[in-house]
Amino acid sequence: MRTADGSHTLSWGQEHYHSVHGAVQESTHVFIKAGLEHVAKAHVDVLEVGLGTGLNLLLTWIRCLEGKLTATYHALEPYPLAAATLDELRHAEDLAWPGLHAPFMELMTGPCDAWGDALGGLRFQVSRTDVRAFGATEAFDVIYFDAFAPGYQPDLWSEAVFSRMFAALRPGGVLVTYCAKGDVRRAMQAAGFSVERLPGPPGKREMLRATRPR
Repeated sequence: MRTADGSHTLSWGQEHYHSVHGAVQESTHVFIKAGLEHVAKAHVDVLEVGLGTGLNLLLTWIRCLEGKLTATYHALEPYPLAAATLDELRHAEDLAWPGLHAPFMELMTGPCDAWGDALGGLRFQVSRTDVRAFGATEAFDVIYFDAFAPGYQPDLWSEAVFSRMFAALRPGGVLVTYCAKGDVRRAMQAAGFSVERLPGPPGKREMLRATRPR
């Protein structure tokens, strides 16, 4: 479906992959502005929980192509979308980068657990590992936590999962998410994060940014 800013998203039951108020607006506001740009490093190691349609990946890649940073990008996606579905979304065209569609499709449909060559300042790997079994330690600067909402996947928003995310971040690293529920914030705090409420994207009052203290 087309969202309010003209960009596309998908539905999963009653849940949408992105905000109906604007898929690109939401991803840019939550993950790029409040996460990637907040880190403010020349090279950023990114973990995404919930690769979905790849919109956050594409937005990050464009920042690399613009010369703003380089990135390694590891995504967890146990249930990858079919190539035909991804092809129909045309995210690269929504972002006025139509020439990226073919290489973006190659990234999104490539083999799991394999690092590809750096392309335009970005190296990418996708894994089908469930976040509840993820065990990296101090490997990332920013986590895009983009799982489906707690009402659909409550186990992914638990203190146990956020403890894993805390361990995966380097000191000073941040986790950003569109979700601002009180029980999610408290689970993050119980895992050791310092959590702040930030203004949300169009259609949402707030979002959360959790920082691993230095």
